[in-house]
Amino acid sequence: MVEFKVWQKDKKTKARYGKITYNGKEYETPMFMPVGTQASVKTLSPEEVKETKAGIILANTYHLWLKPGDEVVKMAGGLHKFMNYDGPILTDSGGFQVFSLAKPKDISEEGVHFKNQYNGDSLFLTPEKSIQIQENLGSDIIMSFDECPPASASYEYLKQSVERTLRWAKRGKDVFKGKDALLFGICQGGAYQDLRKFSALELQKIGFDGYSIGGVANDHESKEDMYKAFDYSTDYLPEDKLRYAMGIGEPIDLIEGVIRGIDLFDCVSPTRLARHGHALTKKGKINLKNAQYKTDFTPISDECDCYACKHYTKAYIKHLINANETFGARLLSIHNIRFLVSLMEDIRMAIKEERLLEFRDEFLKEYYGEDFK
Repeated sequence: MVEFKVWQKDKKTKARYGKITYNGKEYETPMFMPVGTQASVKTLSPEEVKETKAGIILANTYHLWLKPGDEVVKMAGGLHKFMNYDGPILTDSGGFQVFSLAKPKDISEEGVHFKNQYNGDSLFLTPEKSIQIQENLGSDIIMSFDECPPASASYEYLKQSVERTLRWAKRGKDVFKGKDALLFGICQGGAYQDLRKFSALELQKIGFDGYSIGGVANDHESKEDMYKAFDYSTDYLPEDKLRYAMGIGEPIDLIEGVIRGIDLFDCVSPTRLARHGHALTKKGKINLKNAQYKTDFTPISDECDCYACKHYTKAYIKHLINANETFGARLLSIHNIRFLVSLMEDIRMAIKEERLLEFRDEFLKEYYGEDFK
């Protein structure tokens, strides 16, 4: 069973330092969670993921429903046994993927019709089905099924969407068996304060173990609207429950999210960047495909304690990337995940020492440059 407790609150911001207890182990928050879409963090073994000091990892309900099938994972003993990971596992609801495939006419009060991307079969996902799939997967933290409207949606559409998501959340809660797992409601409402407030307060009436902030990782959403959504949601969410911003991995957004009271974040960005030769460093993102690294026999970062930085140079990793060797993407994935996990460690220390705003300014100036605003 997953348990959460807030241990310290920042006096100048809404940031919180907390601890999650799971199977006798403690995991500190705020936390960045690597994404293991297909029950695997791309190119990495579970042991390598744990060596980055990551805690919770995320798996994808939609993809695992289609391949290999949630019933197969259940027969294997659940995701923990299936993928040999003994830490906490969070699953999304499948909504984001489904809504990217569905057309407006395919969305009904009952659920969403869409085509199987692998074979074209007609599929139908409902709030009840999403919960059932996640319980078959053996998830520790389960997401309610929600509608994922685009950032460009009108106020009127968002209002109707929030109301439907609340009805779906209630339906999911009604079938949730609650066997040693937490169920999260998902707060929607775009960048509108009244909709976020309505969504947050109505979700609490239903009653959930934690709350996600949805609709903040759209491709066309501004930073300003993202931060409004953070603020407008956390202002009305309970203090003693976990808060999770879905799909967030840019360093500035992690810091600003923590400042606005968020505890959990996830994103595919560290492994996706790695596959394209990009490494995260305290001085910003670098592209190891660039010619300047051909004879650079130093580690990605002298300050990093990850396996890649301890044993390999930029020149070697550049060679692997240019030669399309998987080991290059693997080393960069290890480094990039460790970078974001380490960033969260620094953020937690800054909260404890009551210097979070100062840490933000120092980090952003170094990462994005002296002229960053």
